[in-house]
Amino acid sequence: MILAIVTPDLCDAHPEWVRVVAPLFKNYGGRTAFGGPIATVKCFEDNSKVKESLGLPGQGRVLVVDGGGSLRCALLGDLLAAQAVENGWAGVIVYGCIRDVDAIAGMDLGVQALAAIPLKSVRRGVGETNVAVAFGNVTFHPEEFVYADNNGIVVSATPLR
Repeated sequence: MILAIVTPDLCDAHPEWVRVVAPLFKNYGGRTAFGGPIATVKCFEDNSKVKESLGLPGQGRVLVVDGGGSLRCALLGDLLAAQAVENGWAGVIVYGCIRDVDAIAGMDLGVQALAAIPLKSVRRGVGETNVAVAFGNVTFHPEEFVYADNNGIVVSATPLR
């Protein structure tokens, strides 16, 4: 979904309901504004659970990936991003790196991450899904709501408009 609202408007209209993520992220996706219910993955330099999650129906959700802030390998690339588009995900927020940024920029998917790096991650099947994750001074709970654009990322326990 392309949002008609922007995060500063959400902050102005609902200051008591939003939690603002620290300004650590860059927008890489073809959708510059995106949002939806949160699904989570917690992993470190292993994108097995990211692949598994994006293989499921997204139903307009946003996958929030706590990659521990690692800058050593990418947890999302063009193949997984294309899978996310195909399965109806609104976006992916990665507390870590992505790769294939030029291809991802052309996809109808919101993607924010700390940085880009060409090295892929390993796949050992290690990680957790649907758990609370915390980074950027905010805790993300599954089924809460996240909104992201070029201004930043905000989280709310309820849907906002």
